[in-house]
Amino acid sequence: MTFRDWQQLAPGAAARAVHDRARTRLSPAQQRAALASLVDEAPLAQALAAADRTAPLAGVPYLLKDLYPVAGQSMFAGSAFLPEVHPTPTADSALVRRLATAGAAYAGRTHLHEFAYGITGENPHYGDCEHPRFPGRTTGGSSSGSAAAVAAGIVPLAIGTDTGGSVRLPAAFCGLFGLRLTPRDAFIADAFPLAPSFDTAGWFTANAADLATATRALIGLTPAARPPAGCYLELPGLDPEVAAALSIAAARLAPPADAVTRDTLRAAFAGAVEAYNTIVADEAWQVHRAWAERFAARYDPYVWQRLQRGPAQTADQRAAADRSAHALRGVWTEYFRRFDFLVLPASPCGALRKADCTLANRLRILALTAPASIGGRPVLTVPVPLPSGLTTGLQVVVADTASPVLDWVLTSLSA
Repeated sequence: MTFRDWQQLAPGAAARAVHDRARTRLSPAQQRAALASLVDEAPLAQALAAADRTAPLAGVPYLLKDLYPVAGQSMFAGSAFLPEVHPTPTADSALVRRLATAGAAYAGRTHLHEFAYGITGENPHYGDCEHPRFPGRTTGGSSSGSAAAVAAGIVPLAIGTDTGGSVRLPAAFCGLFGLRLTPRDAFIADAFPLAPSFDTAGWFTANAADLATATRALIGLTPAARPPAGCYLELPGLDPEVAAALSIAAARLAPPADAVTRDTLRAAFAGAVEAYNTIVADEAWQVHRAWAERFAARYDPYVWQRLQRGPAQTADQRAAADRSAHALRGVWTEYFRRFDFLVLPASPCGALRKADCTLANRLRILALTAPASIGGRPVLTVPVPLPSGLTTGLQVVVADTASPVLDWVLTSLSA
């Protein structure tokens, strides 16, 4: 169902549909893995009915990644203990307020990879979040529950966050459209952080037209006065069927990068994963250090290992990461003097099975997503089908959220 389909429903019917779809389209185990809470039918119907019918998202229910404050509701951030160390919010987040102004109705909260520190959607506390159409395969993370909810048709809009690919990878794996914004803007500033230098807000829809509507309502879209200029950069490490599918899909948006641009970008991107992991580990440790040792046994063991990297790093490692990140940001600045956008692969493979959620595959994914994260750039994710029935995606990286490329791509894909 599109936004328009939901908007045609009476408020009570829409509220009932959210609950019916959650119950029938996800197994009980997957309901627990994906959904932290659902607003009861009656208050959800009231919220849908109360919206200004002229507002662009009136009649659209949405789910919220459990990192954003909602007044009076505890946040767990995918953990088992956060409310014990973090106060219950007394005010809604800026993004929740903006969604309300746009007419959308808050329908509940979604689970995530613990503390957003992972890209596979695995969670030992609530269960691993699986692709709704391919049981046994991950949605990707960390915005796993949000992606699962849209892919299953429970809601047409869900809010996520993206630090190192947490909107981009689930969108690619689940066949969704996704948008990540920029670090330190108003929509992410009051969310529970992973690494503030890289954390961004973002959202998912099932189609381009709905993503355009949501984005226009929440941050605005700038119409393109001319056809924008960009290129496609294929990166190493892609599965063969992914490389072939992305090459065909990317050709609809941009030509392949010329040799000089290709070699410059590949060289600049080569150190991105190490720089990203080093800086994120430092910043994440600063977030958690006040309580981390006391709650060590209650963390996901893999998340705990990542947190422990922070205090173990040397000054030389930190300095090298800062130099690498600074150099890469300079390359992005130079690139956007010549081009309006860059198209990159969003995933090296289709949705992974549990056994394949390995460090090696995590590094393959980050090699694709970390460069834009370090650059602090907005990214539109466009899904691409694979012959196997799975999906991958393209990242359309733009200079800033005012870029006309966003409107140009979404308009062309909505036709």
